[in-house]
Amino acid sequence: MHRINRIVLIATCCGVGLFAAEADQSFVTKASQGGSAEVKLGQLAQEKAGNQKVKDFGKQMSQDHAKAGDELQRIAQQKNLRAPSELTAKDDALMKKLQGLSGPEFDKEYMSAMVKDHEEDIADFQKEANSGTDSDVKSFASKTLPTLNEHLRMAKETAAAVGASAQ
Repeated sequence: MHRINRIVLIATCCGVGLFAAEADQSFVTKASQGGSAEVKLGQLAQEKAGNQKVKDFGKQMSQDHAKAGDELQRIAQQKNLRAPSELTAKDDALMKKLQGLSGPEFDKEYMSAMVKDHEEDIADFQKEANSGTDSDVKSFASKTLPTLNEHLRMAKETAAAVGASAQ
């Protein structure tokens, strides 16, 4: 009977640890793919935007998210986590949609997407910062939050300047 209790206890402990590791992996995957999308979309904005503020915003996104992505990649390698860079289906669809636009139409669509995306990113990063289990991944999320908040502020400001929906 004691042996069964120990097995249940070990399985329960390991299961919780496994779930926590899966949650951290899920965050790393989502953050890595999202960051890659920000870089690629930012590069596209530098080419297709009509408004200089949108071009400048895109450049800032490419630079900041590339830097954060490099740091996340280093952490993932150290922790034996996957940090994929391919676009999600959602980001790929947005990229294709934006590739077909230019000038003011591009500006509005891109900036609306950036406001929404950064609101979602902040929620995800805040969740990881508050309840992540891996100290390095949790620290990355906490350290990145101020930049994401600044991006959201910039996105809303730029969206307003081009008449895009900032919701």
